[in-house]
This record gives sequence, structure tokens and C-alpha cells, in this order.
Amino acid sequence: MDNNDLHSVVFQRKSIRKYDLTPLADSTMAEITEFVRSLQPLDATIKTAMKFVSQTEVHHNLLRIKAPHYLVAFSENKAGYLTNIGFMLQQLDLFLSAKGIGSCWQGIPRPTNEVRASSELEFVIVMSFGMAKEPLYRNSIQEFKRKPLDKISNTIGLDDLLEPVRLAPSATNSQPWFFTGDHRLLHAYCVKTNFLKALIYEKMNQVDMGIALYHLWLAAQVAGNSVTFGQNDEAKANPPDGYYYICSVESG
Repeated sequence: MDNNDLHSVVFQRKSIRKYDLTPLADSTMAEITEFVRSLQPLDATIKTAMKFVSQTEVHHNLLRIKAPHYLVAFSENKAGYLTNIGFMLQQLDLFLSAKGIGSCWQGIPRPTNEVRASSELEFVIVMSFGMAKEPLYRNSIQEFKRKPLDKISNTIGLDDLLEPVRLAPSATNSQPWFFTGDHRLLHAYCVKTNFLKALIYEKMNQVDMGIALYHLWLAAQVAGNSVTFGQNDEAKANPPDGYYYICSVESG
């Protein structure tokens, strides 16, 4: 499966909340496991670990969506780690959808204490997956409930890059991202939240930024452009009103 396959899924995918609870075939799980080993980080200096668990290894009192399989993501806690996990796991989200398998980001469920103790790294988030018991794909882009492009960016002429960003999934469909710049250098920002909202959304907003950045990276790759992620002091010091700086994306 190549980047073109994953990019095509961006325009169809949906979060699946109803699953056939029958476990996937061993051969399918082996293919998924191999793909997870190949996940590309946004920041290769951040240590991460992924663990597959079953329904019995996730707390049911917090489990809103029951599925036959879950991927639990762990990470070293350092600058950018939440965005890095979002970037990595969105690769799996699109891969599963391209394979005809449903998936959904799970911000509330927590693995059992035993699972959490199995890694020295910090637990970040869970992704459910399995065969869908509802339509796996959207019929058209019109089914996406998303902000228009001019609400997530003030750039001109970058629709091919930013339309996949616009369609990216986010917690409670909050779409916290905003982009400024041009085709050579884009700056990514995340919406600021007040104290009460930050308690609920701040962590997930940063994960969501990683999801959006992967969609941006993927769109660039399909268009034949390479991009690198880094920090820009000027962009960091001059965020749009109501946003704070995440990173910059330079086209090579």
C-alpha cells in the first residue's frame, strides 16, 4: 500500500463506532502489526511504544465504543509528544480504512492498570479497530461536517494541501488548527482554550494537530513535494489571535 492509497482514503474515511466483535484473522493482525512497526514519527527523538490489547484490557466503565481490538499508544513525555502520537497513529487510521477495516480514536477509555504498567512510558491514547457494522466510508465530501478552508487558514493557492487537513478527524470535531504562510513555509497553530476547556480538550487538541499535520505531509508527498517540520522563532512569537504555535512546515 502506498501514499496514494492512503491519500484517497482521506476523502472517504469516517470514525467507526459500531463493530463486529469477532477478532480479525491472525494473518490480518500480522499485517497490521507489521505496519505499526513502520509508523513514521514527526519527531524521531521521542520514544514511543504501541501495544495491541483486547476488549477485556480496557476499562469498560469508560468504554463508549466496544471493538474486538485496540491499539494503546505510549510515549516519552517531552515537548511535542502528543502531536507526535497524533501524526503516527493517523497513519494507522488511514491504513486500516484502506484495508476495509474500521477504526476510531478513543480519547476517554483507559487501558487496565496492568497494561499501563507494562510500559515505562506515559499512556497517551487508545484507538479501536475491527470490522465495521455500519457503512465504512462516506459517500461524498459533503458528508463531512467541517469548517470551510478560510476558517482554518489565511493562505492563498494551497487548497490541494489544506483540503486534506480540513477533512482530518478531531476530538468532538473541534478542528483546532490554523495555518499561515505560503507554499514554501507554512506555520501550524492550535486554538487556545480557557482554563475549564483546557482540562478536557488541551491534550486532545495537540493530538489532533498531529493528525492534521500527517494529512498535510501525505498531501505533499502525493503532489511530489518533500516537507520538513521544524521550529520558527518569528512564527512562534507572532501567532494569530486566539492560537498558539505548534511547528512550521518547509517545502523542499
